[in-house]
This record gives sequence, C-alpha cells and structure tokens, in this order.
Amino acid sequence: MTTQTITGTVTETAPVTAAVSTPQLQRTMGLRSIVLLGLAYMCPIIVLGTFGVISATSHGATAMSYAAATIAMLFTAGSYGRMAVLHPEAGSAYTYVGKTISRKLGFLVGWAVLLDYMFLPMVVWLIGASYLSARFPAVPIWVWVLGFIVLTTGINIVGLSVADKVNFALMTFQALVIITFVGLSIHSVVDGGSATALVSIDPFIGQGSSLSAVVAGGAIAAYSFLGFDAVTTLSEETRDPKKTMPRAILLVAGVGGLIFIAVAYFTQLVHPGGVFLDESSAAYEIAAQIGGNLFTSVFIAGLCFGQFTSGIATQASASRLLYVMGRDGVLPKRFFGRLSARFDTPVLSILLVAAIGLIAMFLDVATSTSFVNFGAFTSFTLVNVCVIVAYLKANAEQRKEVFPGGAIRNILLPILGALFCLYLLVHLDIHALVLGLSWLAIGVVILAVLTGGFKHNPPEYTHD
Repeated sequence: MTTQTITGTVTETAPVTAAVSTPQLQRTMGLRSIVLLGLAYMCPIIVLGTFGVISATSHGATAMSYAAATIAMLFTAGSYGRMAVLHPEAGSAYTYVGKTISRKLGFLVGWAVLLDYMFLPMVVWLIGASYLSARFPAVPIWVWVLGFIVLTTGINIVGLSVADKVNFALMTFQALVIITFVGLSIHSVVDGGSATALVSIDPFIGQGSSLSAVVAGGAIAAYSFLGFDAVTTLSEETRDPKKTMPRAILLVAGVGGLIFIAVAYFTQLVHPGGVFLDESSAAYEIAAQIGGNLFTSVFIAGLCFGQFTSGIATQASASRLLYVMGRDGVLPKRFFGRLSARFDTPVLSILLVAAIGLIAMFLDVATSTSFVNFGAFTSFTLVNVCVIVAYLKANAEQRKEVFPGGAIRNILLPILGALFCLYLLVHLDIHALVLGLSWLAIGVVILAVLTGGFKHNPPEYTHD
C-alpha cells in the first residue's frame, strides 16, 4: 500500500512488524537526562583542550569564533528539533532524510554518519588515554584504552538508566573543574590589574584578527558541537519525545555554546593573543600559570572524566544507530537488529563499537581524528534540507500546525544552517574527505545490492 504524507511517500517494500514479545527500547529518559547525555557527548571541557589551536587560528579572537559557531550550529539544532517532532523515532538523520526526501538517500546518509558514530568513541577513548599516558608514562597507553573501553561498554550494556547516573556524577565533576578554571582565570586577571580588566572586547576582536581568521577559528570551534544531534538517536528511549527532544536539542547546543564562549572569553583574558609554546597543550600552560601543580593534576583528571562521559554517550549513540539500521534490515538483522532480553539494549552493536575502539591502540590522536567529521557535516547539511522539503510539501493547515515561524524559520534559517555545514564539509582535511568519499562509495554498492540495482527502496521497519 502507498501512503502520502508531508514527509514523503512510503511504497514498495512490505514493513517488518515488531512482535509483541520482542524486547523494546525502554522510555526511561527525561529532559534532564537527554541534555546531560548530549553535553557529555559534546564534552564541554574540550573547549580547553582545543583552546590553543582556535586562539592561534583566530589570532586571539577565540570567544568570537565560538560565538559565530554557536549561532551557526543553533540553525542546524533548530532543524533537528523540527524533524524530531515529525519523526520521534531513533535513527536521527538516517530516519529524517529517509522519510522526508528518499529512503535511498536516507540509507546513504545513515551509512555516511555511521563512519563517524563508529569511530568517534575510539577517538574519545584515545584522547583520554593520551592524557593519562602523559601523566603516568610508565603505564602503556593500551592499558588506558582498554580500561576506558571495558568500563564504558559495561555501563552501556546495563542500560541508559545506569549511564544517566554515571553521567550526572562525572558531568558534575567536569563542571566543577571548568568553574574552578574560570574562577582562577578571573583571579589571575584581577590580581594582575583590576576588576575592570574583566570587561574587555579583546577576546572578541583579538590582536590583529580579521573576519577570515574568525571564520577559520569558527570552523574549528564547530567541531566542539559534534554530538548535539546524537541525542535524537535516543528518541525511542525518551518520555514524550515530540515535546522533550526539540527542547533537549536546542538546550544542548545553546548551553554548550554558552559554556564554550564563557570559558574561551576568560581563558583568552589570561593569555591575550594566539601565540603559545605549544598550541596543542596551551590549556596546560595556562592551568599551571593560574593554579600551579595541584590544579594541573585536577585539570587533567577533569579532562579524563570528560572523555569518559563522552565515551559513554558516543558508544550509546553509535550502537542505537546500528540497531535501527539492523532493525530496518539494511544491515544484517540477526546481528544488529537484536536487543538483549535482559537489559533491553543492543548488546551486540555495543560490543562491535567496543571492538572497533581497540584500533586506538595502534593509532595516534592526529590520525584517528581524520576518521570522523565527514558524516556529521553531511548529515547536518541534509537535515537542514529536510526541513525545507517538508515545509514545502505541507499544505496551509499543516504548516500552521507543524511548522510555526513560517518561511523564515522553516526555509531561511535551514538554508543558512545548510550553507554553513556545507562550508565545513568541503573544508575538511583531505584525508577525511578521501576516507569519507571512499566509505560512501562502499555504501552505494551495498545500496545497489539491497535495492536490486536501485529499482526499489531499501527495507523499512514500522511499529504495529
């Protein structure tokens, strides 16, 4: 049977119906839980880890770079929120593009973002292990990598209700480290001058900065926002997702952006300009300057806890995307489309992401980071396009009910979001582009097999 809706046409392939006895994802997550998980995925303390690079790129205008990135990413966050209302199922961009534009294109978007989702936990675990290895050089880095993987995998297998409690505790500690860093920065600035020195436009205009430098810094800063969209993969575990998810997405992007701007502002006041002994470890220099050796140890602990909470969130999101694609039948259903009868979690998908994380033992941070970002910015761009397409398909009554804000909110803002994300996509590192396009080419071959040479749509799952 063929049905036409404002979000697309569903045809050709008979749906696979969920049996009543089949384990289901449980709706245990509220607004606070979703926001905390999204912030954990973003890892707010990463603003300090990347401060030196962005400051050097923007010539000391780090706060302005983050402000520009925040505004731009809020456009895309708004689009994700709109699509989460239309499609409150797990799957994120894979679901949105498939139901709004084309199931074939939806598969390719899901395949592209799958690369990022599967490898981002590995990158997160490797960064955390690198911090600990630098602090405790006698311990091999593989020990720290394995420790991160075992702990986060165990928590995610047990379920998100446990992950929620762990995230709350570790996010609290991470927040305390950030607040302490900002407090010590304020004390350092006041101690070196006066309270009036706290009010300055220098972190926004830099020293010899320019629009192009700020935009370049903003492009790097946008990477800090990767993860706000990942909470949409948890829609089927969220209470009242049509109401909760849009608010959560905007809160994650907005609160994360405000944290980034504030921390960048005060850190830049402590160290004006963008010249450091080592850009990659600039925050360590500043931590030692404002707090001495004791605070430097606390700071490293905060960074590691941040990576741990981010690892929980990234692995959870990756496993849910694999589960949804397996449930749909576009990945082997016997493996990916199954939930644990005991925990109601996609255990096999979680273990696969853990196994991929073991590759971190043989890579450095620079190499591993080239594995991510292609799929993220591809999906960001197309989710913005989805809002425009869905709005144009809707009749007047549907636009009034489903698309408040008219053409400005549903056409202009998504266009701005899509253009910004497309800019970031084409300016990725050449290795990221080659890897991403190669992965996408493999996806095209798989899609051709699934659809009999693109003659029909890939399989689709529906609830009865």
